Amino acid sequence: MRPNILFAIADDQSFPHASAYGSKTFLTPAFDNVAARGVLFNNAFVAAPQCSPSRAALLTGRNIWHLEEAGTHSSYFPKKFPVFTDALEKSGYFIGYTGKPWGPGNFEEAGWHRNPVGPAYNTHQVKARPAEGISRNDYASNFSEFLSKRPAGQPFFFWYGGQEPHRGYEAGSGAKSGLTIARSEIPGFLPPADTITSDLLDYALEIGWFDSHLGKMLAMLKERGELDNTIVVVTADNGMAFPYAKANLQESGIHVPLAVCGPGVSGKARRVDDLVSLPDLCPTFLEAAGLPAFVGTTAHSLWPVLKNRKSGHIDPERNYILAGRERHTHARPDNLGYPARAIRTADYLYIVNFFPERWPLGDPPPRNNSTAAASDSKPIAGGYEDIDSSPSKTFLITHRATYPDLFRIAFEKRGSEELYDIRTDPYCLQNLVLTGSTEKIRRELKKELLEKLARQGDPRVTGGGEVFDSYPRFGPMRPFDGFKERGAYNPAFIPKKH
Repeated sequence: MRPNILFAIADDQSFPHASAYGSKTFLTPAFDNVAARGVLFNNAFVAAPQCSPSRAALLTGRNIWHLEEAGTHSSYFPKKFPVFTDALEKSGYFIGYTGKPWGPGNFEEAGWHRNPVGPAYNTHQVKARPAEGISRNDYASNFSEFLSKRPAGQPFFFWYGGQEPHRGYEAGSGAKSGLTIARSEIPGFLPPADTITSDLLDYALEIGWFDSHLGKMLAMLKERGELDNTIVVVTADNGMAFPYAKANLQESGIHVPLAVCGPGVSGKARRVDDLVSLPDLCPTFLEAAGLPAFVGTTAHSLWPVLKNRKSGHIDPERNYILAGRERHTHARPDNLGYPARAIRTADYLYIVNFFPERWPLGDPPPRNNSTAAASDSKPIAGGYEDIDSSPSKTFLITHRATYPDLFRIAFEKRGSEELYDIRTDPYCLQNLVLTGSTEKIRRELKKELLEKLARQGDPRVTGGGEVFDSYPRFGPMRPFDGFKERGAYNPAFIPKKH
């Protein structure tokens, strides 16, 4: 029998925000159950710190610089890139999803007759929620409907895409539910102020909601006698929606939880230190179904690690990951992005910022920001629009004089290179490039990153990288100067053909 696959992906959850990693605030019994029955990854990373490019990379097994429009946020998903969900379906799998699939973006005009993830199961809604902002989608009931429609004997792939813990949150809902947080669990890039801790508890409440539906799904599979033949993978698409996390290549933007269990996964409660990238799940799922990996991808199946009974560092080749980002929201004049690439090793994170003269998380608010330039535009309220609106963002802006260093790392311009010692500085507070104390390591990692990007044909390194700024955005546009036409290519950045 080919195994079933249940894939659960949270929306904006950073490592190590799960109780399997030792947290007393972020309580995730279902995630912990998966980890106890299989493998817990300590070093899992997304391809991009934004949802739609991260999900496109996962579906295709490709890095964002290979995905054209799909490598940027809220654009097209070109039909020419094969996705593992289609391959599974064509091989006989019954597929479906609930919640958030690939997105945001435009797949219809790119030639897809449905979302690249597959058919939707979103009809059932919950009668009560613990807080406003939590989706009304009854994910577990929709999974039950999916199972009831599966033809007898047919293996399935199901994508559980929770909307949680994506913003917005109901302010104070986490504390009201009884959650508390220790100072040690407040990320070092956020101040330990009441506003911040309350916001973190609201985030923790939503993580718990996502996990509760996963628990119901696991219980359904057990009741049906299907759990032992189901590979379960639980992770997130990018980091937490707080300043200096989501949309950043720093640790809290790209480092995510990952647990895997099921048939073929050897051992129990194993903890693995290998550096893995979520695009690796594409060939992993294909191999589980007895299918070949896609030609031309750089991802590698996780099965050699999953089948091994050891803990710690297993595969010596898995000693780095690559990540990158392009445009997130419309946060700068001319709809420009903030292109950057990163290499993460066991000890260090090195980042190259291709246009350090740009504001990394969007321009500050202009003086006149009260009117919109088009009917579908949003006013530029607080500026720095690549950072999701939140009490934490507002607090840091309002109290920048009290916390100048934390405001600087989150909002202000950065240099062309960044280097962080993850062993001693997991929150990326000290850019070692500025100290010059690790010059040899900086040179080595820069050389390694640029050589790997060149071999992979990244346009930002090989030439023509301006094409990323030409790609359409289908999300809301703001009244910045220059190009702001929703859903249109910016002709100024389309490379000239010679």
